[in-house]
Amino acid sequence: MSEARTRRRTRGGGGAARRAERSAVRIETAKYIERNIPNFEILNEEALEIIEANAETVLAEIGVNFVNNPAALERWREAGAEIEGERVRIPRGLARKLCETAPASFTQHARNPERNVVIGGRNLVLAPVYGPPFVRDLEGGRRYATMEDFRNFVKLGYMSKWLHHSGGTVCEPTDVPVNKRHLDMLHAHMTLSDKPFMGSVTEPSRAQDSVEMCEILFGKEFVQQNTVMTSLTNINSPLTFDDVMMGALEVYAKNNQACIVSPFIVGGAMAPVSVAGTLTQVLAEVLAGVAYSQLIRPGAPVIFGAFVTSIDMNSGAPTFGTPEASQILYGAGQLARRLGLPFRSGGGLCGSKLPDAQAAYETANTLNAALLGGVNFILHACGWLEGGLVSSYEKFVMDADQLGVLHKLAQGVTVDEDAQAMGAIAEVGPGGHYLGCAHTQANFKSAFWRSDLLDYKPFETWSEEGARDTQALAAERVKHLLATYEQPALDPAIAEALDDYVARKKASMEDAFV
Repeated sequence: MSEARTRRRTRGGGGAARRAERSAVRIETAKYIERNIPNFEILNEEALEIIEANAETVLAEIGVNFVNNPAALERWREAGAEIEGERVRIPRGLARKLCETAPASFTQHARNPERNVVIGGRNLVLAPVYGPPFVRDLEGGRRYATMEDFRNFVKLGYMSKWLHHSGGTVCEPTDVPVNKRHLDMLHAHMTLSDKPFMGSVTEPSRAQDSVEMCEILFGKEFVQQNTVMTSLTNINSPLTFDDVMMGALEVYAKNNQACIVSPFIVGGAMAPVSVAGTLTQVLAEVLAGVAYSQLIRPGAPVIFGAFVTSIDMNSGAPTFGTPEASQILYGAGQLARRLGLPFRSGGGLCGSKLPDAQAAYETANTLNAALLGGVNFILHACGWLEGGLVSSYEKFVMDADQLGVLHKLAQGVTVDEDAQAMGAIAEVGPGGHYLGCAHTQANFKSAFWRSDLLDYKPFETWSEEGARDTQALAAERVKHLLATYEQPALDPAIAEALDDYVARKKASMEDAFV
């Protein structure tokens, strides 16, 4: 990051930036999680080998479609694949061989180097909800999202201690033209937070805009030599790679920026109803997508993604927090590790319409599975509601609070001399209590994780304070966080350059809402 720091100092306005930085309120952000616990592995060696062999059969005999993308077909032809129309059949072992150049882990740089994250290995990076067109809060109810909502969620993410990443489309601001909103969204991530963020994937030119804005923020040379964005490229399951998502992937891979190659699967509709069958399709799709990224630029950072839900066979609606989804997550994690790739899955997923008990159960099931399943990047870690249609203010801070539990669990159990507490046991002896002993006095501040949101007060106190439920407490916390938010310092010259880029880009095109 030294190159970026030097560049900022020479752009002008450096003194003002340093004065602003000294006077700014520091926001505490926990370091990304480094697991000290084992991964849960649900599949034995025989099952893994069967799924891997079946995935190779899918690629070689059934194939995948790369639609509306002649250049992709030609790249595959040159690599040795068989092309028939838009169908690509990949010989056994070819995709896996191509995947070998993808890094096992990579650093995503933030504009504040203290917020850099390492994605891969035994690490876990937490990012917020992505994509909902609606928002909900206790006062306004459910409504279409606006750019103001988007900025509010970026601010909440910036102020959330346990959240490591600012994310991407934290909600879809429907009051801004479709062809221009990516500029405002990126600008918000770059200026209202100093955590790492995601780029636009809704059109290849918007991915290019994302790269160019990052070149303003970090410097062109730094962007080409380092990863400053992680972006989501979904596969149109089953077995289809469209030109929009692949076009964005091509831009990012060419520029050394990371992509999550992620099948988007509702089991029973877009993949088989069986766990093994779904894992076979997931692996085949990821192999093809990751391999294609390496055809663009060998060594381009990429993440093995698996977004899989089951389906309610009565209504056809997706379901979340189910045992089958956890089984697929665990299995996909094993497959990703055998490929030597970082793994994305999980999140605070739920189908509930409100931040209620259903939402809490389903969210907890998914987050715990992600922790145990070896996930390296959790998208939708907080704020997801109604099957991903809604970004909820209250659930955002409820989930963000509970992410602290993952940090604590991931630490594992310490058994050093202090943790053994033999002196405390001897000091208290039979029939005593530990509240006043030396060991408790020395460790009570850090001994137990404690929620910053949930209510632990006696009934009488709780009742006197209004008998508030968790949603009410969360609404109050949202108001407090937004009221006390202070923007992180940014070099005025860079801020001006970003403003100018956004204004020029917007002025260069007519508004489009489709």
